Amino acid sequence: MTGWYESLGELLGQDPFFTLLELAGTFAGAISGVRVASVKKFDWFGAYVIGLVTALGGGTLRDILLNMEPFWMANPTYVVTSFVAVVCISIFGRKFIDGQITWYLWDTLSISFFMVIGLEKALRTSHTWWCSLIMGVITAVFGGVMRDISVNEVPLIFRKEIYALACAAGGIVYLVMHYLFDIDSKLCATVCVISIFVVRALAIHYKLGIPVLRGRSHIFHHHRPKHPGGANK
Repeated sequence: MTGWYESLGELLGQDPFFTLLELAGTFAGAISGVRVASVKKFDWFGAYVIGLVTALGGGTLRDILLNMEPFWMANPTYVVTSFVAVVCISIFGRKFIDGQITWYLWDTLSISFFMVIGLEKALRTSHTWWCSLIMGVITAVFGGVMRDISVNEVPLIFRKEIYALACAAGGIVYLVMHYLFDIDSKLCATVCVISIFVVRALAIHYKLGIPVLRGRSHIFHHHRPKHPGGANK
């Protein structure tokens, strides 16, 4: 049975650049989840669970769809990384989770790193470019979907803010650089991350968003039929 440090060594031996990117995304995702849990006044264990769900949810769904064992089940490093994120918050407190800028930073770091990892993993398993793009977006945003559902909020991906589209834009930049210009994957990944940051920053600064559908809310209200005498039973 290998120790955690040996497992980390094995990971870094595979591909240090993308492994560190994935660990950084795990850390940032956990911070993002704990930040939401703190707003909801969760205890530390509950906050850790929400952080873990945020950090691992997207990659888990991706691996299931790719017919692979979920990445964290073969190696405890990712679970430990999420725990380290909670410990960092307990030590440094509000510096990690307060303010909209801090929220934007951790959340965008998480989705941009995971977008690269999901896209790269699908490409390396010989999937098509469009399938790889979808796998990247799923890896990036599904952890946040699970986080928001767990704390009884409408998932951010379903709101007006440009979120998944920013990931898709970064993924398209990656694919164009990779297929049309045959640029090294590490440089593609770096530009992809920067692109996602830029798209989200511009969307927030200029208050850009996707048009909202406005249906009639009364269709969701089911009224019980009245009793023939005029009163509801």
